[in-house]
Amino acid sequence: MSESAKITMATAWLDGCSGCHMSFLDLDQRLIELAEKVDIVYSPIVDTKELPGDVDVGILEGAVSTEENLQVAKMFRERCKYLISLGDCAVSGNVPSMRNTFDLDEVFDRAFVETVQAQPGRPTESLPTLLRTVVPIHHVVNVDLFVQGCPPSADTIWYVLTELIAGRTPDPTQITRFGA
Repeated sequence: MSESAKITMATAWLDGCSGCHMSFLDLDQRLIELAEKVDIVYSPIVDTKELPGDVDVGILEGAVSTEENLQVAKMFRERCKYLISLGDCAVSGNVPSMRNTFDLDEVFDRAFVETVQAQPGRPTESLPTLLRTVVPIHHVVNVDLFVQGCPPSADTIWYVLTELIAGRTPDPTQITRFGA
């Protein structure tokens, strides 16, 4: 990344709690400084509906657990020059991958039959197509940088972004760890 040119950035969350995006928003007043150097061209925190074809930095949070997650991860890898796996779910599968120990039929029965008091039964439409197992992002696409944390702190995200903007490769392991 070049310090003189404004870079483009896109973010998305896959299967997770969106806590990593909340940490991004916790940059608070630093968001104003960031906006001087970065154009957020796609994100759940902006109103853009289409991921552009050529993005400098892509940030994905969450694990890959559905066909839609898989397609988003592939699209980000295809369209982003540099891809960041943000947070423990993205890096390791974390909490979403806990369903991997269960058969999918058991998961659906537990969610829609066993724990429902009014009208138990599996929905017949509007359900995402679940993958057999939940996997971290790097199991389906190449990732350039892994940023651990649940969620990574705003300071960690700031460090990563400012290092990239300055043209340096950040080493987030110096300031964060799994679960921190």
